[in-house]
Amino acid sequence: MARKPSKKKTEQPSALNNDKAHIIGAGEVVKQHITDTLEINYMPYAMSVIMSRAIPEIDGFKPSHRKLLYMMYKMGLLTGSTIKSANIVGRTMQLNPHGDAAIYDTMVRLSTGYEALLHPFVESKGNFGKAYSRDMAWAASRYTEAKLSPISAELFRDIDKDTIDFVDNYDSTMQEPTLLPVSFPSVLVNNNMGIAVGMASNICSFNLREICETTIALMRDEEHIVADTLKAPDFPGGGQILYNREQIEEVYRTGRGGIKVRAVYNYDADYNCIDITQIPPTTTVEAIIDKIIELVKAGKLKEISDVRDETDLRGLKLTIDLKRGTNPEKLMQKLFKSTPLEDSFSCNFNILISGTPKVMGVKEILQEWTAFRIECVRRRVFFDLTKSKNKLHLLKGLQKILLDIDKAVKIVRETEEEAEVVPNLMIGFGIDEIQAEYVAEIKLRHLNKEYILKRLEDIENLQATIDDLEETLSSRARVKKIIIDELKNIAEKYGEERKSEIIYISEVDMQEEEEEIPDYPVTLFFTRDGYFKKVTPQSLRMSGEHKLKESDEIIQTIETSNNKELLFFTDKCQVYKSKVSDFNDTKVSVLGDYVPSKLEFEEDESPVFMAVTSDYNGYFMFFFENGKAAKVDMNAYATKTNRKKLINAYSDSSPLVCVKQLDADKEFVISSSSGKILIINTGAISPKTTKNTIGVSVMTLKKGHKVINVRDYVEGEFANEHKYRTKNLPAAGSLPSADDAGEQLTLG
Repeated sequence: MARKPSKKKTEQPSALNNDKAHIIGAGEVVKQHITDTLEINYMPYAMSVIMSRAIPEIDGFKPSHRKLLYMMYKMGLLTGSTIKSANIVGRTMQLNPHGDAAIYDTMVRLSTGYEALLHPFVESKGNFGKAYSRDMAWAASRYTEAKLSPISAELFRDIDKDTIDFVDNYDSTMQEPTLLPVSFPSVLVNNNMGIAVGMASNICSFNLREICETTIALMRDEEHIVADTLKAPDFPGGGQILYNREQIEEVYRTGRGGIKVRAVYNYDADYNCIDITQIPPTTTVEAIIDKIIELVKAGKLKEISDVRDETDLRGLKLTIDLKRGTNPEKLMQKLFKSTPLEDSFSCNFNILISGTPKVMGVKEILQEWTAFRIECVRRRVFFDLTKSKNKLHLLKGLQKILLDIDKAVKIVRETEEEAEVVPNLMIGFGIDEIQAEYVAEIKLRHLNKEYILKRLEDIENLQATIDDLEETLSSRARVKKIIIDELKNIAEKYGEERKSEIIYISEVDMQEEEEEIPDYPVTLFFTRDGYFKKVTPQSLRMSGEHKLKESDEIIQTIETSNNKELLFFTDKCQVYKSKVSDFNDTKVSVLGDYVPSKLEFEEDESPVFMAVTSDYNGYFMFFFENGKAAKVDMNAYATKTNRKKLINAYSDSSPLVCVKQLDADKEFVISSSSGKILIINTGAISPKTTKNTIGVSVMTLKKGHKVINVRDYVEGEFANEHKYRTKNLPAAGSLPSADDAGEQLTLG
């Protein structure tokens, strides 16, 4: 169907275009400097996060905490039973313009069930998760219940007596407090962490009794040393604090620094396992398990056979099963150094003071809180004073009426219009309108002698109360005494024993513990081509023939134990250090570990000798082709650090014939290419401490000849052994006699 040609219409602006037409600059692309963008767009956001989101104020709360707790207070949850968390979250949205998930998360972290605070402000019922677990999620708000805990009453004490300022909520439908009139320094009693824009806050928790005691001491003496009464932080999850007075005082003075906390454990000998029941506040059970598994897989924790989370209704429990023969104390020292079982809590006491973020030390924070609390108490006293004066004013008006009740009754009865009662009373007794209104509302039943006398007594008592309040208001010392008495009562009523144990560094072995190596007998085999085998006696008894590469052979067999050290000398005058325990137990039916690859030798570098030691006592004898021998003290190869490679392990002035390890001096048989034999005793050679010493001449050689072999001397192997001995070195040696030559042939 053909379309009808449409008439050309003048383009009319759409409703959107009409709206834009009324907005100056709408739809235009305008160039803007990045500095202007930051100032106009980013800075308001940054300030909002700092001022209204992440940084706590002097009452110890962020806005989200304050809004939630105040709404619960208004809902009457200080008393009575718990109610559904979803109900609380929904009501809190009247003050907090955020989603229900964010509000519920805030309530969870304030709850007793979550165990993140020393003194939780919310009593919980149901699954609220755990602060020490990453994977233990809390139940939805429709399944849990909550109410305010008893200590929360101290957050709202006298809040209705004009102790703090109120402002409109986000939609001006109700009012909310700018701060809570907390009657104890909650800012330091419960931990608080927040990340703002360009700054952060991380406040650790302190014991309530110690904080109250320290605050009282500072109010009495501004020069009081905080560390004398406030020993160290106290974390809700317990743990052991490694106490360092200097570090603690630095944190108290500057508001910044680190405090080391380590886990608490006990060893169960019946099951050969370690049970960890308290961990640092900076980590979780899952993070610890992940790190331990990582170290076990990397071969750095060979003492552990299993690790698992056994947390139940009784509390946290992380169990580590140990292999037989493991020392639990030494293992825990290693775990403290390599896992989050020991961690540092980084303090950053950043608090909003009058709308300005400020990093302060503990003393300054307590002084700021004291000033804040003094103002709250003064406002409360002024409120009570004003109320008492108003009441006294009414009673004085009543007093004038009570002196002539009949006159008052007559005035009321003779007044024709109700609106004229108050003015007539004012004229009749000389009282003001407020007093007259009060008198006019007195019930007929109260016009008796008893009521009159009680009211007169009230005047006297009220006047005394007013005098006392006025004196309090004019005396800073009396205001401080009120605060001190309140702090004492709070410490007595809500104070608890420390959960974190203080361990003095002098009591802790801070030196690095040597790695515990399981000790058991082994037999070591080393081949000419550089293959190494470590075989246990049980495996050796059950084994058959050695598996070797073609043309390879075993050149050293040593019976020793698993906790010894190994030194592999190479043909490039270097020695590589290792441990027997670094090699896995194996069988004779395998090739074994290829040492140049295992110890990362240089290219074309081959091992020539393997030495085993534990204390580096004894000597190495190096025999060279030029007839010289070097006797080097083994201590020259001992190093304080874990160096794996030593250069200049022996002299390179002449090719090496062989290396011998000596525990005591012994005799060797040296053979030269000329066929001569020499028997020497190493006692005739002085030891040196320099590894690459060129040694001393022990065998004189004719030109073109060299030493070709050195072996241990066997007593009685020569018929004429005196022929090959000499009193002085060097010596040329002697050609073997016919009898000795035959013997040699037989031995070969």
